[in-house]
Amino acid sequence: MKIKVLSLLALATISYVSAQFEDHSLFQNRRTEYERINLTRRIGGLNRPWAVAFPGENQYLITERGGRLLFIDEDGERHEISGLPEDLFATNQGGLLDLVLHPNHAENGWIYMTYSRGDRQGTATTLIRARLDGTQLVDLEQLFTQDRMSRPGRHYGSRILFTDEHTLLMTLGDRGAEPPRAQDTLDHAGTVLRLRDDGSVPEDNPFIGNDRYHPEIFSYGHRNIQGIALHPVTGEVWVTDHGARGGDRLDRIDAGGNYGWPTATPSLEYRDESPVAETRVGFEAIPPVFEFLPTLAPSGLAFADADTFPNWEGNLLAGGLASRQVQRLLTGHGPRYKFRAGQRDITIEGPYLAHAEHILLRDIGRIRDVRTAPSGVIYLLTDEADGGLYRLTPAR
Repeated sequence: MKIKVLSLLALATISYVSAQFEDHSLFQNRRTEYERINLTRRIGGLNRPWAVAFPGENQYLITERGGRLLFIDEDGERHEISGLPEDLFATNQGGLLDLVLHPNHAENGWIYMTYSRGDRQGTATTLIRARLDGTQLVDLEQLFTQDRMSRPGRHYGSRILFTDEHTLLMTLGDRGAEPPRAQDTLDHAGTVLRLRDDGSVPEDNPFIGNDRYHPEIFSYGHRNIQGIALHPVTGEVWVTDHGARGGDRLDRIDAGGNYGWPTATPSLEYRDESPVAETRVGFEAIPPVFEFLPTLAPSGLAFADADTFPNWEGNLLAGGLASRQVQRLLTGHGPRYKFRAGQRDITIEGPYLAHAEHILLRDIGRIRDVRTAPSGVIYLLTDEADGGLYRLTPAR
């Protein structure tokens, strides 16, 4: 079924906030190490926006954490979309969260979203898909919900990433109150899940046939992944994960990997800065590619488009909430450590961070989302009560 085009009649009946884009320039021709950039506020007046997608040229779908889905058309007019799940419960860090379009969205019309399902007694990170008919969601399907309701309303994870036309990854946080859940492989908390686009479990998932693991689990031992991106050439999956006090990390995700939280982490406790774990690196835990110091408070991760930003080819752009920044990260793969043990020279190989640069620092506020649009332009959302959608373009 193809998505129905928003009709002029339907749009005319919906109230809107503004009839044009702001396009307010914050700076032009700013020099970074390898690119000169412009930053423009495209849309303002958003209430805690969480994610943005691009259904058409100069069209935007935006989720707001409080439970509102907006469509912004080519003229900048805003239309609130109805038909969201009735069990959506916005509390603390929960609400309407991530949003992505199916890779074949132009043909099938599917929109994928995550949200916190439940009530005051507990919530669960949940994945749905639906189509847009005018200003209403139709054909809504619940594809996944985690196996346990939890309080308080923290650490939902919730990022979605399609790795191909039929397969997606979904991140789930440890839910905050009981960190050891992230090491329980019969608990969805603190995991990256791998699902088919219809919510079923792929037959080549790493723990298929092992009754000590949920079959959806792709990796585990995560605290609260809120940045995820697919390398456009290698197909590697990269994530940014929240630590506690310290311990924010950049990781490359390997199938079946244990990433250590909370048994092997450099994080400190909030209450007294004592170590969360007895060891920073565990024998069976995959260490971070990079530990962000000082904190990044990561949310939003994307690869820069090589045609639009040729000098950033293969570079990640990582957003930060409390740090109010966007970092450019260049990764590599090869020898990370070389040392001599007795009569042997030992080399440990793997992914590593080769270079980092702040391209934005306290310019626009808390960065919730970082997305590369089909045009190659980079879009940012700010997690503010008066949040905005910002556009980062090359200065040429």
